[in-house]
Amino acid sequence: QVQLVESGGGLVQAGGSLRLSCAANTNTFTNYAMGWFRQAPGKEREFVSVIGWGGGSIYYGDSVKGRFTISRDDAKNTLYLQMNSLSPEDTAVYYCAASRALSPLSVHYDYWGQGTQVTVSS
Repeated sequence: QVQLVESGGGLVQAGGSLRLSCAANTNTFTNYAMGWFRQAPGKEREFVSVIGWGGGSIYYGDSVKGRFTISRDDAKNTLYLQMNSLSPEDTAVYYCAASRALSPLSVHYDYWGQGTQVTVSS
């Protein structure tokens, strides 16, 4: 069983930055591709980014390309998401998740964190 705990969310003005973290309580962290998803009120869960084993493969959703950067520190069992140039459209609950597959589809993820709220004011 893998437990994931996100942190780093909060309220930020448009144009600002936030860095999310996701700590995993497992020594099998390196066995998983790690992803970020987000869900805004009234909308479906949206793929944000995924990073593969050892960080060798990285993909982003179209809406965050060029603004967000995913990374992982396997020594610390931690996943990160650096978010720059934030806009009100980025307001959502952000979730990290672990998968055996390098995938943008939420159904492929086995473990999920509880989410952290990001609110961007205009």
